[in-house]
Amino acid sequence: MTILCVRFQLPPTGETALPGLLGLLGEFTPVVEALPPDGALADLRGAERYFGRDAVELASVIRVRALALYGVDCAIGAGPGTMLARMALRDAAPGVTCAVSEEDAGEFLADKPVAALPGVGAATARTLCEYGLDTLGRVAAAPLSTLQRLVGAKTGRELREKAAGVDRGRVVPNGVSRSLATERPFTRDELDPARHRRALLSAAEELGARLRALDKVCRTLTLTVRYADRSSTTRTRTLEEPTAHSAALTRVAYGMYEALGLQRARVRSLALRAEGLDPAEHSSHQLTFDPADDKLRRIEEVADRAREKFGPRAVMPGALVA
Repeated sequence: MTILCVRFQLPPTGETALPGLLGLLGEFTPVVEALPPDGALADLRGAERYFGRDAVELASVIRVRALALYGVDCAIGAGPGTMLARMALRDAAPGVTCAVSEEDAGEFLADKPVAALPGVGAATARTLCEYGLDTLGRVAAAPLSTLQRLVGAKTGRELREKAAGVDRGRVVPNGVSRSLATERPFTRDELDPARHRRALLSAAEELGARLRALDKVCRTLTLTVRYADRSSTTRTRTLEEPTAHSAALTRVAYGMYEALGLQRARVRSLALRAEGLDPAEHSSHQLTFDPADDKLRRIEEVADRAREKFGPRAVMPGALVA
């Protein structure tokens, strides 16, 4: 077990702590891959030899340091590859490391639904389930020719290997988050478009505040609408210019929502994702000479200072953008 998949228990809008937490992992290994908004993969093969401890023991040290230095607990999954480490994480509670060895991988996976396997989408899972291949154990036991006939030659071969516990995944070092996401679930399936818009307003303001806290701007915005029947619709729009301005993000989110023409759709949740993040210092802003826009930007600066001093709830959601 040389790979750790770590999920930090960050507070709301706490993604600004992620670079420091990734740096903590970097004290053990340079092979760290960020998994926004609150996780990371770490390859500890070199660290095991250097420190004379296995990955599970090192995971305990990482947890203690995260608590001591950042006040952040974490759940950790450990495995011989990235796939098993990710799946082990799903069975790990905060403060617990769930470890899956290469020898125990087949037994660990056998009873899990096929949709639990990373990379298996809804359509593939539905096809397999229609033929009784609803668990990974059954997929692993199925003839390779059957799987290839159902999902294709390459996909069938990879699916059978993964279901049997063959994990060829590797950690790919990268930088800090290339995207930020937030979701607004409803307490019950919501029909009211006005409530949908208020949720989008709140989500766009949160994304804007988080981008500005990280000194980032985004180039694209993605809206995902999840419905009562568990289906979803996703739309992505490239912004006219990279921005972290909440009002601009809100306008784009409203535009994507209106273009869907939902008309009495029963919405379970709305999610926004800001993608294509770049340093704010590398972006430019086209002057509009719009007094209202200038006023909103000044208000944002004041609100950001209030959040920094008094916490993320210092400004009421929806207070900045109408």
